[in-house]
Amino acid sequence: MTRSNQSQRDHNLRERALKLLPWICAHCGREFDGKKLSQLTVHHKDHNHDNNPPDGSNWELLCLYCHDNEHQRYLAADMSGETPPSRKQDQPSTFTPFAHLADLLKHKT
Repeated sequence: MTRSNQSQRDHNLRERALKLLPWICAHCGREFDGKKLSQLTVHHKDHNHDNNPPDGSNWELLCLYCHDNEHQRYLAADMSGETPPSRKQDQPSTFTPFAHLADLLKHKT
């Protein structure tokens, strides 16, 4: 994709997102309007810029600061080999809080 096409795609996504979503940063809660609206960016929740469902369910609006922070956390986790923070929610939990409950109850009697 050429830089010009990518710029046009990003502009179109931003316009769609601004029509669908409230003008509030999804992380810090700051509200935007007027001239400051330019500080609100479209963030892909799954970090896949090709995943653009018509309902905007993969987008969130973030202020410039929160958007930069989100990508820095993602890069840091990726470089360290950890699961990036946005992908942790997609993995099922392996914690079983009552796994040893029967043993604990046996010892109480």
